[in-house]
Amino acid sequence: MTEYSPLSSEIKKTIRSSGPMPVWRYMELCLTHPEHGYYVSRDPIGREGDFTTSPEVSQMFGELLGLWAASVWKSMGSPSSLRLIELGPGRGTMMADALRALRVLPPLYQTLSVHLVEINPLLRDKQKEALSGTRDIAWHDSIDDVPEGPSVILANEYFDALPIHQVVRRETGWHERVIDIDDSGKLIFATAADPLPRFEVLLPPLVRAAPVGAVFEWRPDAEIMKIASRVRDQIGAALIIDYGHARSDAGDTFQAVMRHAFTDPLKAPGLADITAHVDFQALSRAAEDVGARVHGPVTQGEFLKRLGIETRAVSLMAKASHEVSEDIANALRRLTEGGRTGMGSLFKVLGVSAPQLMSLPGLSDEKSAAGGS
Repeated sequence: MTEYSPLSSEIKKTIRSSGPMPVWRYMELCLTHPEHGYYVSRDPIGREGDFTTSPEVSQMFGELLGLWAASVWKSMGSPSSLRLIELGPGRGTMMADALRALRVLPPLYQTLSVHLVEINPLLRDKQKEALSGTRDIAWHDSIDDVPEGPSVILANEYFDALPIHQVVRRETGWHERVIDIDDSGKLIFATAADPLPRFEVLLPPLVRAAPVGAVFEWRPDAEIMKIASRVRDQIGAALIIDYGHARSDAGDTFQAVMRHAFTDPLKAPGLADITAHVDFQALSRAAEDVGARVHGPVTQGEFLKRLGIETRAVSLMAKASHEVSEDIANALRRLTEGGRTGMGSLFKVLGVSAPQLMSLPGLSDEKSAAGGS
């Protein structure tokens, strides 16, 4: 049985009055419509939600990111104040785990101010609960609202939810992919009648020879350029963790997840999580274009191993019951291995920093400082 989607009738009304809707606009409405948007109205995470993120799999993930931030702070010259910023912080689990790891470093912990960029009021409440007792914490609607200063920025599964543009190759050129309505009143994919003029000159090399019917998707560079400009100017670093591909290529990754299973992205707008894979080559290129330094990407599995997750797992298992030890071992496999349920290969990790920071922990070949913590 299809759940009733109030947003569906609103989208159809718009299409009937204004014509087919570009994919990016449809995705934007599905996720951030002020009343019916998916990210505005619900807690999507965990067993009762639609998907599970790495911080919810194990405390080890957030703890290691906390130690990563500490190592970066030292390489920044241990500034007397540090903004620890998280974009799309979910339930606050990752930040709570990171701060617990950072408490063992009073010189850093006392300099911290925590800034969470979150638009969902329901999740803000959960974050407040998870982080109760944390001093100097603030919420913002956008990274633009976070005060300037030396910063470490964490973005786990943030970019995948930013709207994508899609184009389809036809005999006549590249046409924008749109959402339309068929004769039975259902939402369908279609293409704009006219090709985009001279679009092929903008394409990455791998895509230029794509066959008729191929789909190419991209995100505007605005968000990564904001992050890169911030760490470039204020001496800092950002860590971007998401699922996606290391090289820009053709392919349709527009997808929807509901109750931990894939579903048709046009079926119940506003009720399912709609995402698309992240193009890490495009992120890297945009960050370098504004003068930031790029580190990686590497796979999540490789990154976490370099930070010492296996050692941390052994240490936790040594103090745990047999049953809890099994849970820790399963979490370790899920975070670092590939395969159908593993996150270790599909997820990539990219570092962006001020040019002065020549290397970042876990993103260069040598063992990182965080691994020994």
